[in-house]
Amino acid sequence: MFDTILLPIDLNHPASWEKSLPMARKLAGETGTIHVLGIVHDLGAAMVAAYLPADYEKQALDRMKRELEGFIATHMSGVKSSLRVGHGHVPEAILLTARKIDADMIVMASAPPDDFRTFLVGSNADKVVRHSTLPVLVVR
Repeated sequence: MFDTILLPIDLNHPASWEKSLPMARKLAGETGTIHVLGIVHDLGAAMVAAYLPADYEKQALDRMKRELEGFIATHMSGVKSSLRVGHGHVPEAILLTARKIDADMIVMASAPPDDFRTFLVGSNADKVVRHSTLPVLVVR
């Protein structure tokens, strides 16, 4: 079993946790902790940010925290869990959070590949697997 598991999810896409959450629960066993991570994407361009309220990012982070609290209350009964909110580029936020919490493993979902997407763009899971120094379980 693993003591500290990071479970990055996208609350807007149940496929990001429907299969990976049960796997993380099994790997955590009775004593491990699952750290549920939601990520607020970085806007990337100052020009875009100029059209948003000055405290947009703070509001987005606060909203993410509230939504994750609801997710944990609904889906994490019977398992030790912790809430984490990241900000920025998804793979970088996952890897940074894994280092911060000294994770033993990352469990995450990945969309099934198709020829076009695999050829042109690597998925977030691909990037995490390539750059992680700890085990990553990709669930499909």
